[in-house]
Amino acid sequence: MIHQSLDKSVAKGWFVGPWNSAVPVPVGYANKGVNESHHHAQMFEIYLVARGTSTAVINQQIVHLQAGDMLVVEPGEMHTFSHSSDDYFHFVIQTPFIPGDKVQEDDKKQDADFPDKPDQDG
Repeated sequence: MIHQSLDKSVAKGWFVGPWNSAVPVPVGYANKGVNESHHHAQMFEIYLVARGTSTAVINQQIVHLQAGDMLVVEPGEMHTFSHSSDDYFHFVIQTPFIPGDKVQEDDKKQDADFPDKPDQDG
């Protein structure tokens, strides 16, 4: 069994993943929509909105999200969150997990998805 609690001091983070457990896919969260446009070459991101509202931008298409919604972002789709309500909260799952599979829009270079996890090869 693994039990983790939300770190309210950060806007987003990761509960669990292959870097700290046998769980094969990362499970993370965000307590606000973080405007950080990026895409993944091979990973899907699955967002589950638990509370509040947010505006996502996927390949320049605006998607309004509310509690109870699910959003699947496919590999290669540039995405970000532009606005969110004060009470916004979502879970995110990445699959298949591929370390370093994140390309920021502003500099088009690969960036680590999990800056606070232990270093990995890959």
